[in-house]
Amino acid sequence: MKIALLAIALLSIPALAAAQTAPLPAAPLPAPAPAPPPRPTLPRVTLQTPKGPIVIALDIDKAPKTAANFLRYVTAKKFDGTSFYRALSFPRDTPLGLIQGGIRGISTRSFPPIAHEATSLTGLTHDDGAVSMARTTPGTAQGDFFIIIGKLDSLDADFAAPGFAVFGHVVEGMDIVRAIQASPVSPTAGEGAMKGQILAAPVAIITATKTK
Repeated sequence: MKIALLAIALLSIPALAAAQTAPLPAAPLPAPAPAPPPRPTLPRVTLQTPKGPIVIALDIDKAPKTAANFLRYVTAKKFDGTSFYRALSFPRDTPLGLIQGGIRGISTRSFPPIAHEATSLTGLTHDDGAVSMARTTPGTAQGDFFIIIGKLDSLDADFAAPGFAVFGHVVEGMDIVRAIQASPVSPTAGEGAMKGQILAAPVAIITATKTK
């Protein structure tokens, strides 16, 4: 009996050694994290001008009220036949500034004013190509807008001022925007702060069309 037990023990030693030297099975790799869902394509509007098209992507997610208001003017054809009528540089003849266009306060083209969506809430900013609503006091914006050339974050909202409401960005045609900014202005046209900023020959917005 002891001999048999010894034989079993001797036979088990190689098996034990093999078990100790055998590689451990690899740990299973963690499953890859699911890809984030693609962000919906932002609606785009093309402003056709005699100098070429300007394409604007509307940030309907971050500035829903303001973007929807702009799109309402587009679908109602309220921008067709209006113009870019203002050009501003800081100082004049530098790339930094803006151009302004739209219905120019014409009552027959106007929809009711919209609530102000401050950049402090939307997270948007007046950087190069930003499109923002013109207004007098907050809550009076209707159908006039401006496009930024350069970076004018002084127009953003802060603790001391409500700023202006950015609602989109130019994605094609900034060369057209800069060409409009460089157009001659009238030294006498305009009132108050806008005197000397009115284009001598406004640049027509022939059509405004939702293109995507």
